[in-house]
Amino acid sequence: MNDDLMVVAAARALTGRTSCFVGIGLPSTAANLARRLHAPELVLVYESGAIGAKPSRLPLSIGDGELAETADAVVSVPEVFNYWLQPGRIEVGFLSAAQLDRYGNLNTTVIGGDYRRPEVRLPGAGGAPEIAAACREVILIVRQNPRTFVQTIDFVTSVGYGSGPGERQRLGLRGRGPVRVITDLGVLEPDPVTCELALTQVHPGVEVDDVKKATGWPLSVGELTETAPPTPAELAVLRELEGGTR
Repeated sequence: MNDDLMVVAAARALTGRTSCFVGIGLPSTAANLARRLHAPELVLVYESGAIGAKPSRLPLSIGDGELAETADAVVSVPEVFNYWLQPGRIEVGFLSAAQLDRYGNLNTTVIGGDYRRPEVRLPGAGGAPEIAAACREVILIVRQNPRTFVQTIDFVTSVGYGSGPGERQRLGLRGRGPVRVITDLGVLEPDPVTCELALTQVHPGVEVDDVKKATGWPLSVGELTETAPPTPAELAVLRELEGGTR
């Protein structure tokens, strides 16, 4: 049920948005739910070149034919990045990660050891570094546990706020950075002064201590609210989308 809450909360975060660069997996699930219910004008952009995709089921990969068949346009990958993403034309980037730190930096490259001899080699960067750098805002959707929410990530694949305030500007990154991290336990948002992620929302039945235990750094807690449970309409559309991939 908490996975449902996580996806629904992420979909609601896209209410009123007009364009979203979507990663496969949980970001795609949430973005498609949002387009169906909360943001009907939302243009979904996928790394493979599909612009305005309206899949009837969840795509299995960025190369899924369903994206091209339902898109308003299909352009080359260089055009997606050079014309649409890098100049800051995309409002929201939607990403996930294998590791995340207190400043919203992401790792999707290696776990443990070093780059050449890691304990685990992950799928890699893909377009995530540029999405994190250039979208006007970034929303992250990540399952929360101590292995994922760590004090120091093993490799910086995509920059959130770097080492803290001013780092994005120093690096010349166009976008604002991560504005919300949505997990299966609650929601974290960056402190406006320190840029450090703080807990601002918990899902029903989740205690603050549960979230702190699932976090690899001393987690700050802001003014808390509780996530509204999924509505029957949200769950029905979510099941419809998920059923198309079975």
